Amino acid sequence: MFILTHKLMANYKNKIIPYRKDLRDKARELRNHSTLAEILLWQQLNHRQLLGYQFHRQVPMLNYIVDFYCHELLLAIEVDGNTHEYKVGYDKFRQREIEAYGVSFLRFNDKEVKQNIKWVLNEIYYWITERQSKHPSGSPQGESSQ
Repeated sequence: MFILTHKLMANYKNKIIPYRKDLRDKARELRNHSTLAEILLWQQLNHRQLLGYQFHRQVPMLNYIVDFYCHELLLAIEVDGNTHEYKVGYDKFRQREIEAYGVSFLRFNDKEVKQNIKWVLNEIYYWITERQSKHPSGSPQGESSQ
């Protein structure tokens, strides 16, 4: 069980979610063997191309690895391939555990990314701009990060 301290909860900008250290090697392996959909989306998210936010690929969190993550937004983006059709219950459980740390999720299927990347990017853009309008201070909860 991971315990989040009050001090960490107050510092939303670049909040670090605890994770199992043994997942670092698995995350590196996943980065080196990305799916086509993950590569296509990464080409659009890399180098702060989307509203200046920095995303990372294959990020360990708790006992899991998320496809893309932005620390500043507490936003995880998942690209679900065909194998996820059989893991819906597991994905929901995993997502709920991570959401308990304040992380929001956007999920897209592999086909959406490969066939309609502009729509996917618009959905992410819309989520970010909605978040910014609700929390103009820049932190996810509208708090200052003192």
